[in-house]
Amino acid sequence: MTARLAFDAVLFDVDGTLIDSNGAHAEAWAQAFREHGVAVDAARVRPLIGMGGDKLLPAVANVSEDSALGQRVARRKKAIFDSFLQALKPTRGARPLLEFLRDHGVDLVIATSADGQELDALLERGGVEDLFPKRTSKDDAQESKPDPDVVQAALRKSHASRERAVMVGDTPYDLEAARRAGIAAVALRCGGYWSDADLTGALEILDDPAALRERWQTASTTRDGEVLPR
Repeated sequence: MTARLAFDAVLFDVDGTLIDSNGAHAEAWAQAFREHGVAVDAARVRPLIGMGGDKLLPAVANVSEDSALGQRVARRKKAIFDSFLQALKPTRGARPLLEFLRDHGVDLVIATSADGQELDALLERGGVEDLFPKRTSKDDAQESKPDPDVVQAALRKSHASRERAVMVGDTPYDLEAARRAGIAAVALRCGGYWSDADLTGALEILDDPAALRERWQTASTTRDGEVLPR
């Protein structure tokens, strides 16, 4: 008999967690800013990847997302990023982890600050679009990460209790959003840039989805026949 995991839902970030796309986002933002007269390079933008544009634009250029300039920069960034899509690859073990969780009856829900159209393209590129019937994106949240809005929206779609859900992400913004939503989180290093010290507060810090699958699959701590995620 297969052991039951001690959670009912796993909420997944996408960029850097399931798709190796953080560097492409940073370069796309930097290029879009430069084209609109804001002198910035990708290294300046990289620590902010994981936030939505509503947070990133003011942080880099003191520009509101709703302003005319903010809208132009955001549209251009999207076009540049779209040109990078075909070169992006899933993170190691992304699909096997999702299949493992699905086969154990765990509800899988996306919780991302990307907009719906970009999310669909990312999931298709990662070869995991069929595994996520439940998705929350920028379109479902008033504020992006690290505000908890999108995590709360994902939790509502999952119908799981906070105690029976866990967030998987790769940035401090994912961890903070999960904490503020009242759920536990696991951090993955595959998004790059962040040190383990930056990811403090996670239940565990692992290299990538493949390592997380191995961790959960071979977990030795059990209670009442349940494999625990910690």
